[in-house]
Amino acid sequence: MAAKDLKVGDKRKAASGSKGKSDGKVKKARLNNSKPPKKATKKEADDFEDFTDSDDGGVKLDTKADNKAAKKTEGSTDAKEFDRTGLTSRESHAKQKQLAQERRAAKPLADEVQRTKRIWEKLRRKSHVPKEERQKLVEELFGIITGRCKDFVLKHDAVRAVQTAIKYSTPEQRKQIANELEGSYAQLAESRYAKFLIGKLLVQNDDEIRDLIIPNFYGKVRKLINHAEASWILDDISRTVATKEHKAILLREWYGPEFTLREMTRDTKPTADLKEILGNEPSKRGPIMKSLLDMINSLIQKKMTGFTMLHDAMLQYFVNTQPGTEEFNEFLELIKGDESGDLLKNMAFTKSGARLSCMLFAYGSSKDRKQLLKTYKDTFVLMSGDPYAHVIILTAYDVIDDTKLVAKSIFPELLGDKEEEVVQNVVGAVNNPNARTTILYLFEGLSKSLFPASHAFDLEVLAEVHEIRKTTSKKDEDLRRKELVAALSPQLLSVIAAAPSELTATAFGCQFVTDALLSEAEDKTKALEAIAQSAAGDPKEEPGEDELSSRPHISRASFGGRMLKSLIQGGKFDKATSKVVQIEPPLEFSNVLYPVIKEYVMDWATGPSSFVVVGMMEAGDFGEVDALKKTLKKNKKSLEKAVTEMTAEQKAAKEAQEEKASTEKGGKKGKKKTEPLVGNAGSKLLLEKL
Repeated sequence: MAAKDLKVGDKRKAASGSKGKSDGKVKKARLNNSKPPKKATKKEADDFEDFTDSDDGGVKLDTKADNKAAKKTEGSTDAKEFDRTGLTSRESHAKQKQLAQERRAAKPLADEVQRTKRIWEKLRRKSHVPKEERQKLVEELFGIITGRCKDFVLKHDAVRAVQTAIKYSTPEQRKQIANELEGSYAQLAESRYAKFLIGKLLVQNDDEIRDLIIPNFYGKVRKLINHAEASWILDDISRTVATKEHKAILLREWYGPEFTLREMTRDTKPTADLKEILGNEPSKRGPIMKSLLDMINSLIQKKMTGFTMLHDAMLQYFVNTQPGTEEFNEFLELIKGDESGDLLKNMAFTKSGARLSCMLFAYGSSKDRKQLLKTYKDTFVLMSGDPYAHVIILTAYDVIDDTKLVAKSIFPELLGDKEEEVVQNVVGAVNNPNARTTILYLFEGLSKSLFPASHAFDLEVLAEVHEIRKTTSKKDEDLRRKELVAALSPQLLSVIAAAPSELTATAFGCQFVTDALLSEAEDKTKALEAIAQSAAGDPKEEPGEDELSSRPHISRASFGGRMLKSLIQGGKFDKATSKVVQIEPPLEFSNVLYPVIKEYVMDWATGPSSFVVVGMMEAGDFGEVDALKKTLKKNKKSLEKAVTEMTAEQKAAKEAQEEKASTEKGGKKGKKKTEPLVGNAGSKLLLEKL
């Protein structure tokens, strides 16, 4: 995640419990059983806009100003009750107001704080302050705080002004503030107000400031991760802006106090891989595992289960235990012991947590897997669209032998209940890079079209799961898949019949249609007819300008032509045999499509989707092949013209090819031969078949 996305508690999976509450937004994926942070009143939600003299809520920095303030207020009558004898109510209130003003005036930096407040009140209304005036105000603000930032940052009515100064500062000014506060960031993180200033400094994506701030937390992780305020900013830093080395040093402190001290003098590159650490020092396995488990258990018991660092630590512990051992079983019971389900739901949305959840499914008994599915109830839709959580659904498909339980638990939630809801959900899911895998995985398997390079995490986890299930799952893999497809297909076919135009408008949608119709489902008549009707009309006709969603004809889209050709062939291409493997019973889609496009078949034969007509000529189940041949022979000149003439796109491609060839040879043309471009390749094949 980019550093610019850093916000305290942003996108966090805050668990319930007062000790684990977050100051940021709670991700909607969390959680039915979690208690969200108490909704702030308008006054509280204004992010420290109501300036009072209340306690700052943090740890006091040891500054000279604080020492002077302590001496100045010692023995004063600020806290004493004044004599109200003979005073009316109005006079009493006036006296109270006067004493409050005197107390404020007696505090250190009272005048400076008041000045920063006035400046901040102007700067916060950005649209009302001209740029030149804003620059002057920022300069004045820096003149006040420069050299004494530590005196301001823990005052809740002054830290906002410092944050505003950072917002409008230059890189040099930000570094100046960061250097002034160096050595005190761990204390600032414990303040309910000053911790936001750390986020303001880091969000600027300055590597020098990042490398200055993060080492301030070294040696203090074990303390700060249990602190109600500091834990969230520490975890956000580790999750978003920390480098690989930073993360390793911070996570190593979970392994015991000795790692806290060791990092201070360590010269080599640190690693957080516990397996490697235990391999180098096997004698220390007992203390390390105990320290790690104690830290994990402490946070779980406090309901502070939304931390990415916690999930990283849990994964390290789990992969270093042996299945079937007492250590392994106790850890499983610790995770299952969270009755609220917050822990497992939080884990689903982080990389380490999702991998650990998949391994729990793979190693678990049938009873454990049923409990896991129950825990994720009402969360599957959010999980399906998440970069990590969706792989948990795929793992459930792969390892749970009770396919009726899977179909009953997952499919109704992913697809919905009402017909309109099902159509909307499926159309949305098939066009989402993550959610589409939860539907098409049962048809495509581990195909590259479904899992491109960007889904390397999915492939890595699923390979691990497939290896584990060899000893933990009994049902045959193909049988499990067929049973799930049989349960899912009827609803998918009804969606195709209800919304063919929406699905065929995108490449992902066309892939979904192809997979669903080439599956082993029964009664595809309505779906096939709907797809055929989506190809109706004149391929050359332009969409009207007044249409809300004007789309080109399906024949003009390369993915639309490929989909129709695949359906005509009635099966998928097998690389091993270099043949199309037909499904049973055959689709016979040619007989459904030809009557729809018959009137414009020559436009198809000479257009971008000419291979659709080629497919009809080659289809063994096409009943009107003779009529099609007769039409093509009658319009042979049109085919010949399409072969010899290049389209505008082909001409542009040829020019680009020639230009590239000339530039690669220093502008000397003719040195490199360009590939000859012909006109319509499909039309050429049709001529050969005639």
